Amino acid sequence: MSTQNFNLLNNIKAIPDTTNMRFGIVVSEWNNNITDILLEGAIETLKANGVDESNITVSYVPGSFELIYGAAQMIKHGYIDAVIAIGCVIRGDTPHFDYICEATSQGLGQLNATSDKPVIFGLLTVNSLEQAQERAGGRLGNKGNEFAITAIKMADYAWQLQK
Repeated sequence: MSTQNFNLLNNIKAIPDTTNMRFGIVVSEWNNNITDILLEGAIETLKANGVDESNITVSYVPGSFELIYGAAQMIKHGYIDAVIAIGCVIRGDTPHFDYICEATSQGLGQLNATSDKPVIFGLLTVNSLEQAQERAGGRLGNKGNEFAITAIKMADYAWQLQK
C-alpha cells in the first residue's frame, strides 16, 4: 500500500487509554537529521494521547542495524509495554542498503515474534533524502506520529491478552 494513499492517523479507530503505559524508543543516530524529527513526532503523539513524559524512555544506537540489539535490551532490562525502533536507511551506490534493510527488518521481525512486548517497525527505507524528508514532517506527514499510535494500540492489544 502506498504511503500516498494511506495515513494511519486518518484511519484509526479509538485510541486506547494510555494510563500507566510505558514506552521505550530506540533511535538510530545515523541520518539523525531524519530520525530526530521522527523521534520528536513519536514523543509528541504519545504525550498528546495521555502518556506521561516520565513513562517514555529514549535510547540511542549508532545505526539502524543496532536497533535490533537496542530493542532487545530495552525489552530485557526496561519496564516498558512496547518499543518503537526508529531508523532511516537511504539507498546509496552499493548493496549495503539492501543488506542493512533486510537484516534490520528480519531482526526486528524476529524480536517482535518472539518477545512478549510489541516492537514497532519505525525504519524508513527510502531511495533518497527527499523521500525521507517527505516522511519526517514533509508533505507525507511525520511517520513518527504513526509509530506512536501503533505502539499505543499494540501495547493495549498485549494488555488485553493478559486479562
